Amino acid sequence: MSTLASIDMSLFVAEADELADQISRSDLAMEYHRCRRALNEDEDAQKTIKKFVKKKEEFEEVERFGRYHPDHDRVKKEMREVKREMDLHDKVVAFKKAEKELEKLLNEISQILAISVSEQIKVPTGNPFWDQMGCGGSGCGSGGCGSGGG
Repeated sequence: MSTLASIDMSLFVAEADELADQISRSDLAMEYHRCRRALNEDEDAQKTIKKFVKKKEEFEEVERFGRYHPDHDRVKKEMREVKREMDLHDKVVAFKKAEKELEKLLNEISQILAISVSEQIKVPTGNPFWDQMGCGGSGCGSGGCGSGGG
């Protein structure tokens, strides 16, 4: 590797570190950490999460035998009820919302970086439709689809 290339690489790494610092100091990151801390410190939320994990493990054990296990339907129903209880807990809802917003920002940044190099670079967008189609999330109509263009 030439000296010029290593200088360029060290500049890229330094710029990436600066971008990472900016993201970690952003309002979205701060909200994510606040919600995560609140979720981790909430005894009721943690109890509900543990209850779900235990019920999920029980369901996975029953599921090995499929519908033919005598407790399959009961355990499946109980697991859905506990999952719903967990998903509706205010701390879980707030955390998932903050997590989704931060993920959206990171996906957008990844896409901008990839497209600046080449529109054919595939970047996971968090959108299963576009990821599966091989598009960077901007749609295939612009010719930016990695599967061959519009």
